[in-house]
Amino acid sequence: MKVVLLENVKNVGNKGDIVDVKDGYGRNFLIKTGKGVIGNKENIAMAETTKAEEAQKVAAERQAAVELAKTIDETEITITERAGEDGKLFGSVTSKDIAEALENQKGIKVDKRKVELEMPLRNVGRAEVKVKTYQGVVGKLTVLIKGEA
Repeated sequence: MKVVLLENVKNVGNKGDIVDVKDGYGRNFLIKTGKGVIGNKENIAMAETTKAEEAQKVAAERQAAVELAKTIDETEITITERAGEDGKLFGSVTSKDIAEALENQKGIKVDKRKVELEMPLRNVGRAEVKVKTYQGVVGKLTVLIKGEA
């Protein structure tokens, strides 16, 4: 029996997949619980159309993320913190500080969890910071840290 899945079903398939299952499983579990519909021509055509639309949406999101990464590559932000005479900051510059500065100075909004810092920045100077915009797409942001007395 062909069934079009309406949601992800463990060990069977993902939402929108057209799967062959045993008649009893399809009728008594998948269709009865609303996890799938009978795989007739109309439902199969609808599922294929939906999958194509989702693929286009994902491609558009990825393209937008690539363009954002290019913009971030060309961007430099300046953060001023209190520092000692030796160039060490009294505090540190965290991913939250970088995300806020990027939004305030350049108008680019990114989630602080997307800013990848191995350790918070604790010295005055220039640093390269990776900003993840999409799965597998990373931009390198230049952060200039200035010290003030």
